[in-house]
Order: sequence, then structure tokens, then C-alpha cells
Amino acid sequence: MTTTAGGTVVTSSEAAARRRGLMLVLSSPSGAGKSTIARQLLDREKDSLELSVSVTTRTRRSSEIDGVHYHFISRERFEQMRDRGELLEWAEVHGNYYGTPRDPVEEALAGGRDVLFDIDIQGTFQLYEKMRPDVVSLFILPPSIAEMKSRLHRRAEDAEDVIKRRLQTAVGEMKHWQDYDYVIVNDDLQTAFGGALSILRAERLRRERSPAIGPFIEGMVEDLKRETGEA
Repeated sequence: MTTTAGGTVVTSSEAAARRRGLMLVLSSPSGAGKSTIARQLLDREKDSLELSVSVTTRTRRSSEIDGVHYHFISRERFEQMRDRGELLEWAEVHGNYYGTPRDPVEEALAGGRDVLFDIDIQGTFQLYEKMRPDVVSLFILPPSIAEMKSRLHRRAEDAEDVIKRRLQTAVGEMKHWQDYDYVIVNDDLQTAFGGALSILRAERLRRERSPAIGPFIEGMVEDLKRETGEA
């Protein structure tokens, strides 16, 4: 326990507990393994990392749960949120709106919890505009185009023309790798996951995210002065 010159007591555990959370953003072209890495991060860090749940105007699928996969809302409600500045990022895809509500993210960060975003490049840029100091961005790449195509085929989720469009989209996406804080090449899944986990844990230790570390250190300095008899 330490006491600052102003009389405030700050312990090491309190300094750690007052850490501001961060926004961990994962982006990648299709077939890079981003979603798998995201799931592993959420599983490993389930006590301190939560997934950002988007709002959408898309119709809910039978396998989806409202509030878990998405918050399903009306187009009118979405446009109200957008116009009031209640969304950190949003986009229109195939005639449907998708966006990230601001309030749940702000609440999590203030409570020292980290929020994971599985979003595209445009969404990342919007987060940069609004909350850049809180964002830690990772761009995940496949080891080769051949492996990328192979993974898309192995998923067996898309028709050949859809796969071709995904590959065409990847051309533009890959040009933005320099706009991200970190780049991970997913040649081996566990190695890539380990890299993402290391980045998350290191970024949590940035002094900018621990506003109470200053008073804690100041308190230790005051304690040392008393111990050594300095004025």
C-alpha cells in the first residue's frame, strides 16, 4: 500500500484493476483464418475479453440468437442510432445495415474489459476516427494465395463464383496491411494464435491504459522518502 502526497492510497492491485480496456480489431481477407483465431482468443481470455455484438437490420436466421450473434433491429431504429452518433462504425452490405453500438463498448472499456472486433477494413478505419487510442489492430494474412484458395474450397460454404469474388476483394484488402498495428501470417494456426495472444497481453501493459499507475508510483516515491529521511 502506498500513499501519494495528496493522501490518496493506491495499492498495486488497485492500480492494475483500474486499467482501461482496449479494442482488439482483427481483419483479414477471406480464408486467412481470422474467425478461428478470434474464437480461440475469446475462449482463452473469457474472463477479460468479450466479443462486440453488432446491430443489424438483416432478418435473423433460424440458427441465430438475438443478442448473441447480432442485435436484430428495424431499419428505422438503425438509422436513428446512426444519426444520433450511437454507432462507432457501420456499413450497408447487400441492402442490410450492420453497425457497432457505442455504449456497450464504452462501458466495457471503462470497466477494464477488452472488446474483440471481427470487422473489415472500412469498419476499422471508422474505429480509428472515433477511438484510435483504444484500438489495437491486427491484420491476418494467409501464407500464400494457393493456400488461401484451398481454405476457401475446403470450407465448402461458397459457390465457385463467390470464391472468385472473395479473391478479387482480397486484392484491395491486402493493400491496407500497413494501416494496421500488427501483421500476422497464419501459416500455422497455433503459432498465429500465440502471436495474437501475446499482442493482446502486451498491449494491456501499456502505461497509457493504466491511469492509476502514476499515483501508485508517486506513492512509492513518498514511502521511499520517508524511509530514507528525505524531505
